[in-house]
Amino acid sequence: MKEFLFLVLAVTEASSRSRGSWCEPGCDCRGDLKFTICSRALFAQLPTRVPPNTELLDLSDNQISAIPERSFAKTRKLRILLLQNNNISVVEDAAFSHMEFLQKLDLSWNRISALTEGFSAGLAVLKELQLAHNRLTSLDSRSFLHLDALQRLNLTANGIRTIQVRSFSAMSSLRQLHLRDNRLTSLRSGTFSMLRSLEVLNLAGNLIGEMETGVFRPLASVTLLNLAHNRMSTVDFKAFLGIHAYSAHILLEGNPWNCDCDLQRVFRKLRSIQRLFLDDYYNLTCAEPAVLRDYRLTDVDAELCLAETVTVLVITITVVITVLAAMLMGERKRKKEKKRKHWTQQGQLSDESDY
Repeated sequence: MKEFLFLVLAVTEASSRSRGSWCEPGCDCRGDLKFTICSRALFAQLPTRVPPNTELLDLSDNQISAIPERSFAKTRKLRILLLQNNNISVVEDAAFSHMEFLQKLDLSWNRISALTEGFSAGLAVLKELQLAHNRLTSLDSRSFLHLDALQRLNLTANGIRTIQVRSFSAMSSLRQLHLRDNRLTSLRSGTFSMLRSLEVLNLAGNLIGEMETGVFRPLASVTLLNLAHNRMSTVDFKAFLGIHAYSAHILLEGNPWNCDCDLQRVFRKLRSIQRLFLDDYYNLTCAEPAVLRDYRLTDVDAELCLAETVTVLVITITVVITVLAAMLMGERKRKKEKKRKHWTQQGQLSDESDY
């Protein structure tokens, strides 16, 4: 019996030592669940001892500042990698190479200011990429070059000012694109090219005041287009007419609308298109002219074209009166000439009778 207990203790101790050899101090390695939790462990760099069969690695809420090349070469079975809320400012090329099973990568709440061409190398099957609350200022065609399978991309609150044409062209499977709370001022045609599967496009909280006519034309599947809280004072009817999705809901509240007759006509046309739904139309408020500031558009839209209608009516009446006056004057002149001609002929006849 004593020998049996000794054997059990020896096996337990050996197992404990073995487990400690592949689990970094500060981490909770749950081999049975294939989870490794290293959150809030005060790590300044990536841990070196992670079980190779780990499928979920949580490194959030640490002080990691860099992701070196091939950092996860020994944990290729990862499906979920959480790195949010660190101090990451450097992601070396091929940092995530050979991660053929990774489906979710969370790098939100870090200090990343640029994405190189090698950033996405090895992420061919990634479905969700979280980059919200970083320091990105521009995007180009190299930023997401290898993300063929990506379905959800979150770039909220970065400070992005420019997006070059075809920056998202490699992501033909993308279904959600979140660009909320950035610094975009305009949208160019070609920005969203190849995004025929996109269903949600969130552009709220930017500085957008201009949009090129064909900017939304590639979005054949979009169901939600959020343009709320930008700097749009008017809108181009043709920009939304290019959306050919079966049912697209558009959010526009919080913009500084210039409430005039042209704006009324545009919204009247948009609301008549059966495939487009202006969900917050009744919440739109005027910023200009000053006399209508803070009024709801729906409260004044019936009056917006009234002044223009009156002006047109006055001009029309003026023209009609002018034409009638001209006709009357012409008629009077014709009668006078006819009368003068008549008296001249009478005078000639009188002179002939005298002979």
